[in-house]
Amino acid sequence: MSGVWDNDKLLRVDMTALTVAVEAYPLAWKYLGGRSLSARILLDECDPGCDPLGPDNVLVLAPGILSGTSAPTSGRLSVGCKSPLTGGIKEANAGGNPGQDLMKLGYRGVIVTGQPADREKRWGLVVSEEEVRLTAADEYKGMWNYACCERLLADRPKNASAISIGPAGELMLSAASVACTDKDKARRPARHAARGGVGAVMGSKCLKWVVIEPGKARLRQPADNKAFTTNNKVFSQAYLGDGRHNIFKGGTSTGVPMANMLNTFPYKNRTAGRNPEVDRLDGARIHEAFARRGGGMHNCMTGCIVRCSNIIHDVEGSYVTSALEFETLTLLGSCCAINNWEDVADLDRLCDELGVDTIEIGAAIAVYMDSGGMEWGDAEGAKALLRNELSKGGEIGVLIGNGALSIGVHRNHHRIPVAKGQALPAWDPRPLKAAGVTYSTSAMGADHTAGLVIDPELAGDAAVRASQEAQVVNAVCDASGFCQFMQPTLDEIRQCYSLFYGEAVTRAQIADQGWQCLEDEWEFNRRAGFTEADDDMAACLREEGIGPDNSLVFDIPPDVCAKAKTRLPLRDSLFEKGAAA
Repeated sequence: MSGVWDNDKLLRVDMTALTVAVEAYPLAWKYLGGRSLSARILLDECDPGCDPLGPDNVLVLAPGILSGTSAPTSGRLSVGCKSPLTGGIKEANAGGNPGQDLMKLGYRGVIVTGQPADREKRWGLVVSEEEVRLTAADEYKGMWNYACCERLLADRPKNASAISIGPAGELMLSAASVACTDKDKARRPARHAARGGVGAVMGSKCLKWVVIEPGKARLRQPADNKAFTTNNKVFSQAYLGDGRHNIFKGGTSTGVPMANMLNTFPYKNRTAGRNPEVDRLDGARIHEAFARRGGGMHNCMTGCIVRCSNIIHDVEGSYVTSALEFETLTLLGSCCAINNWEDVADLDRLCDELGVDTIEIGAAIAVYMDSGGMEWGDAEGAKALLRNELSKGGEIGVLIGNGALSIGVHRNHHRIPVAKGQALPAWDPRPLKAAGVTYSTSAMGADHTAGLVIDPELAGDAAVRASQEAQVVNAVCDASGFCQFMQPTLDEIRQCYSLFYGEAVTRAQIADQGWQCLEDEWEFNRRAGFTEADDDMAACLREEGIGPDNSLVFDIPPDVCAKAKTRLPLRDSLFEKGAAA
């Protein structure tokens, strides 16, 4: 039976042969996209035992199923590979316009394999209506992301977008990210697929950038355009009217006071869960500055109705960064006792320029400070470390750029808060047990986007069940292309799929899609050598308490956490519960 997906394509890029090839998208994969497509490709085509920075690793760029359609806030791009940070499977995703632009051109995925013989050269990939080609990009070698994208897009159509890596990716540092340009007129590379070292894998393939020129390509057309359009309006109105919008209308930075109250605003490398100078990092200070300096809230991608991204200006009214998120304020700020949001904004810009994960870098600097390498709160020292050491591949810069575990092991430090080698995000598992179950059992390691549950009342089996449910919902969301901040329910996603494809998608089918994605990821890790012993938390989080009388520790035993990987029937109410953000 013909359908709206019949002309979809996969783009294969062989960096050993320096060739590109376009092939038809398998119709059996029509309900795979984003994270679920990346997981399937990696399980089928990537040797789980390979060197993550060698030629046998596979880099996948996969827009979500609904990217490039008129569905609201649905243009996310997943970047997948074997992680050089964890040694397991990784998917990190980003906003901006590249995911939408690839899908408008019909590309459901870009699969990059191999490695050039000459590792000193750099290459770019051009994807347009007329052609797909690799081109020499040596002139971009070593460039920081902003300068790279400014030069790359200067003479291209105004609707072109770009994917790039900074010096950290070229140095193949394990905290390296992949940057995507946003919808702003300046097309800034401020949206990052950040976690797990995906940028290092792109760098290992000597691929400096991808530019997408959608030209006059139309939005992807659904099977039932009228019903799909009506549904999008209803969905948007529901989001804006039922309270979901209120959570993110000020951006994630405004969540700082709540996190501090819950003992999950880590201070001084998680030796405390509350920061005595929390007010100086509160996103409310950022909002107060808008009137004096300019900047404000904006949407990072075309068609976004969440508008959670803040644009930060300095005292002179000049652009600094976008967006200064809660996670960044927490890890580069509070966790390092750098208690000034403007200093954190400078550090955020440096991380975006160099192409590194603000969570991993913040955690690494905090471990470095905790072990005596720097003074707590040394903002200028942290900036100099990134600017002068990490960007140039200096010894300490490389250790920091390879993440919290790297610098912690080097300094023989006892407090290294990681799971599967990846630094914990802001949400601490000691007061939030269900989040801890996710960090322990997710194939991704410590990743809040894999299934965050913010409920300090949950413990034991209840926390395990909540984690499993959140992991399923978030896997479906990451496959769809929807931003998690839209908090789409499983029912809302399956309704979009039904109208787009012109065939009913049941609750059982959408749940199966989420679970299959998790199983593919767990199976990849099993083949990579992971065992049950890897599904655990760092000892410091089980042994060192925070909160009242230091009573809060992560105390769910590994065998109880492991229940999250045994499927339970999804409760009907879960289909009406949105993706955790």
